[in-house]
Amino acid sequence: MARVFTASHEVSQVPAVTQLSEAKRKLLESYCHGGAVQAVAARSPITPRTSAQPAPLSLSQEQLFLRETRRPGIPPLYNECIQLRMTGPIQVSLLERSLAEIIRRHEIWRTNYVTTNGQPVQVIHPAPEEAPVEVIDLRGVPKNKRETEAHQIIHELARQRFNLTEGPLLKTRLIRVGECEHRLYLIAHLSVVDGLSVYRVFPQELAALYTAYASGEPSPLPNLPIQFADYAHWQRQWLEGEELARQLDYWRTQLRGGIPPLEWPTDRPRPREETFRGTIRPFGLSRTVVEAVKALARQEGATLFVTLLAVFATLLHSYTRQNDFVIGTPSPAGRTRSEVQALLGYFLNPVALRFQLASGTTFRELLRQTQRLTLEAISHNDVPVELLARELRLPCDRARNPLFTVAISLQPTMPQLHLDWSVTSMDVESGGSPWDLYIAFIEGREGMMGRVQYNPDLFHAETITRMLQHYRRTLEMVSACPGMYLS
Repeated sequence: MARVFTASHEVSQVPAVTQLSEAKRKLLESYCHGGAVQAVAARSPITPRTSAQPAPLSLSQEQLFLRETRRPGIPPLYNECIQLRMTGPIQVSLLERSLAEIIRRHEIWRTNYVTTNGQPVQVIHPAPEEAPVEVIDLRGVPKNKRETEAHQIIHELARQRFNLTEGPLLKTRLIRVGECEHRLYLIAHLSVVDGLSVYRVFPQELAALYTAYASGEPSPLPNLPIQFADYAHWQRQWLEGEELARQLDYWRTQLRGGIPPLEWPTDRPRPREETFRGTIRPFGLSRTVVEAVKALARQEGATLFVTLLAVFATLLHSYTRQNDFVIGTPSPAGRTRSEVQALLGYFLNPVALRFQLASGTTFRELLRQTQRLTLEAISHNDVPVELLARELRLPCDRARNPLFTVAISLQPTMPQLHLDWSVTSMDVESGGSPWDLYIAFIEGREGMMGRVQYNPDLFHAETITRMLQHYRRTLEMVSACPGMYLS
């Protein structure tokens, strides 16, 4: 890894990252944690559909559907594994009743997709009367082998491809690993969940319902005014005409001149066609490192995610020596409306952040650029990547994603559930990955958990381990001295 030198004069003379207004800071902070606030621009309200016609898929949903159905030989790209660790006694009947109520409330969890007149649409099924959960008891397995056995069981389940045209797009298993220790696993297709669904909406509703039913009380949750299909219908009408033209104009400017491919030093030659294989490597950042990064972010007027992203850009620049490259991030584009905050569903849209570094750039200057890029991108984040590629007439390269091959995200923080439950995701791999490399951060009580999803056809495990060591070291260095040169 390249050495990073200090620009001593830059530390004292260059001001901190451009200070944001309180509204913009909240917008950026919320987006970067997978949350949402009211949209900056006025939009028509989302109301329940009045037509009896099937609802379309949202624009982002449609891209997931098309990618998987048009490339049938690839591994399952979008099988998401959600693990809810439960400490304390569990009444399975109450858990099943709670799940059934969640499925009743949220149409998207009882939906599949069919193609009508060349257009994929949603098929919403009636709410089931019950949601049985298969229970697997591992208390007969030696205690030191139960976690491994549970992981193997779910690993096999996560690799089973969903039938998008028949459904269901959700599977559950409850594994008992101790007298008062359970693991509830949900394997869901990404088209029905996102970070806010996994870390906030679902665990909050499950805990609230389970607690109420255990006390003999009815559901405490209010009725939902709209459903995901209403949002998808609204989005198709809203993102057209002037709004679509406005967003496309931004991306034409941002991505003009062609997008240079990221020349990451892979361990193996890139295959002629994307293999979409993926494996997961967990890692962690200590509380000391995380607190130092947070202090840097506060000092420079930036957010935690923007700082983590800027350090990743520093690492890529160091590895590749490129001054012009693109990093992706899954932006919660659909979560800008108050109407959808309580909904389960897929509201993400990956966006491209193009970094163009001048000679002699310091980390502080990169942090300023990263903040600006992220703010601009989330203001123009409704256009799907595939539509952008067509509109910008990007060269077709079956060996790589048209806009970016690496991505990074910061998952939402978990709410207080008043139960000894905790959620993690990306603990079990499905064998697929849409990108060469994807880093997801999850902030916890003892520091930062992380997951790296990478393509083993390109990278050895040792290379990923070394990259994480370099990333951690870079975090420490820039936290100590943000005036360092990137060169």
